[in-house]
Amino acid sequence: MGSVLREENGTIRQGILLCTNPRCQCEYPIIDGIPIIVADLRTFISQNISAIASRCDFTAEIESLIGDCCGPGSDYNVRRQYLSTYAFDHYGDLDPLEPGLTPEAPGSIVNLARKGLALAGPPPQGPILDLGCAAGRTSFELAHAFGEMVLGIDLNLDMLRTAAGALHEKSVSYPRRRVGMAYDRRGFPVDFPGAEQVDFWACDATALPFAPGQFSLATSFNLMDCVGSPYDHLLALAKMLKPGTRAILSTPYDWSVSATPVESWIGGHSQRSQNRGASEPILRSLLAGGGHPMAIEGLALVAEVCDWPWSVRLHDRSRVQYSTHLAVVEATGALPAETAP
Repeated sequence: MGSVLREENGTIRQGILLCTNPRCQCEYPIIDGIPIIVADLRTFISQNISAIASRCDFTAEIESLIGDCCGPGSDYNVRRQYLSTYAFDHYGDLDPLEPGLTPEAPGSIVNLARKGLALAGPPPQGPILDLGCAAGRTSFELAHAFGEMVLGIDLNLDMLRTAAGALHEKSVSYPRRRVGMAYDRRGFPVDFPGAEQVDFWACDATALPFAPGQFSLATSFNLMDCVGSPYDHLLALAKMLKPGTRAILSTPYDWSVSATPVESWIGGHSQRSQNRGASEPILRSLLAGGGHPMAIEGLALVAEVCDWPWSVRLHDRSRVQYSTHLAVVEATGALPAETAP
């Protein structure tokens, strides 16, 4: 800890972390209680300055007016749409204003996480890494299930702010999209058992700032098709896990060039190849013993479910129903390769 600039109720809201390596001496900010620890901090800050500098104290009316002025394709409204979708799924089941079971019933991510935990087997002993935690509900579920320290990792600051609000203020507040640019501001209290064991950081899931072998369980729910290099993400998982421990992966393979270059996709292209573009056999082949020439020796597949549902709400009249590939992999202790396929 280089300096504490603002502290509230035992939480450092603003501060600066300092690398003590004399050859480094890099500084990393803590903003709204969220440490931002990424390799290229200058680029990350410049690309996310609108989220970093955004105010969180607007009334619903002012928020709506700003959204109308910015327009539907603006950064402001795109961010609101993402936050609406994920916050609804993560916390909508706790919102007293939600009508109950609907075609877009919330809690799909919780059901996915619980299925993955059941598939993974015996509970871990030691810290847990929740990669791509988004709005944070899965991190709270992990802490409640195991009573261990859980670190939620994501790069979306709007999501992390929502997660931090649930942690520190014990409340969730988010813009719930009705249709178009029409939103309702939802706010309600939450209280998760074991929340004192949880924290949220902004870090890159393909380049994690931790020493190898620090975690007893890692989760990556629907993240693999949202990172720049899925292969590097798998390498990072292999490095972070203690030998003999496990990671839970899920992905709908919803590839997009806005997130991942085509060359880095795991399947989803080369339909004239032996696998005809299928993603599942490529993932299996990349794990230890899978036969891929660049197989990651540090991970081995131990269990999978090929079609587990995940429902994503877009607005009152629209949702996306995904079928995710849910897999459990085990850390073999072997040193993973460094070169991407």
